[in-house]
Amino acid sequence: MKKIQMVDLKSQYEKIKTTVDASIQEVLDTNTYINGPLVHQFQKNLEEYLGAKHVIPCANGTDALQIAMMGLDLKPGDEVITADFTFAATVEVIALLQLTPVLVDVDVVNMNIDIEAIKKAITPKTKAIVPVHLFGRAANMDAIMEIAAEHNLYVIEDNAQAIGADYISKSGIKSKVGVIGHVAATSFFPSKNLGCYGDGGAIFTNDDKLAHIIRGIVNHGMYERYHHDVVGVNSRLDSIQAGVLNAKLPLLDEYNKARRRAATKYNAAFAGNAHVITPEFDANENDHVFHQYVLRIVDADRNALMQHLLDKGIPCAIYYPIPLHSQKAYVNVRYKEEQFPVTNQLVKEVIALPMHTELDDEQIKFITDSVLGFLK
Repeated sequence: MKKIQMVDLKSQYEKIKTTVDASIQEVLDTNTYINGPLVHQFQKNLEEYLGAKHVIPCANGTDALQIAMMGLDLKPGDEVITADFTFAATVEVIALLQLTPVLVDVDVVNMNIDIEAIKKAITPKTKAIVPVHLFGRAANMDAIMEIAAEHNLYVIEDNAQAIGADYISKSGIKSKVGVIGHVAATSFFPSKNLGCYGDGGAIFTNDDKLAHIIRGIVNHGMYERYHHDVVGVNSRLDSIQAGVLNAKLPLLDEYNKARRRAATKYNAAFAGNAHVITPEFDANENDHVFHQYVLRIVDADRNALMQHLLDKGIPCAIYYPIPLHSQKAYVNVRYKEEQFPVTNQLVKEVIALPMHTELDDEQIKFITDSVLGFLK
């Protein structure tokens, strides 16, 4: 059996080696390292794939979130609602901009931001909601956009984990996640569903005015060289990374299907085990693209299971072990433990198994047999 990895980028690269190597060589031959033709080509290709009017590439996913918020001209003290159960980058950029993060609980089934919790958290200072499409599954955007419209709030989609996923609205309209809110941010970190070979990110929006502002922000506030019209940052996707992403983008749907196939096999193996709660998704839709495959372990020792798997050479991880409201950087007297029953439960139960495009049946069987052998 091939060695099991949490993410197998080497095997994936071997299948696209010729295209990737040619793109990198093109950058070396033309000396177009920054803002070169491959960056513009990738921007246009991703706009077409997503159905977005504007894609603005940048240096990484965290920058993408920060720049999206800067573009909305939010003011210090403005409140931004987001999920307690997610990676810290989401709340980090809120704090860096001297905005006020307002953390709320998540739904116990899909682990995305809880709609009723959003409603309860809104105050006169609330200016934006940041739903995170966690682990690759779309948040309830119908409800979130309705709340935003009612209270005149911005919606900033954190799409770092769900690029390529579909969202079907109540009216039956199918959209890619990331083009539903006012603006969205994504990451091209190597392990993402669409990952480069370094850092990279992008901002999406259908708002022409906002796109213009953001294009200035990512380039030191310049639209014309040495004319600084807005306060900006230095955050650009380099041409080599754009070349890698151009090679992978045509394969993204295939990559996501491979992840969904692996998730289907995992779910089938764990069906009926009282100690395992598997992720729910529609087998006939593309609503979950499984950036991570995350189980909940109930009435069993999750940490002991993790060590058991590691001892057998099976990588696994806990996403996430500590709620954001309990992290030293974000502790606030406004938070009470009773506000976060689901998050506090999930951090004790979740475990992520290997998930990537190259998982084969033999590996999946060894992984699932190992989990079930411990839980019997």
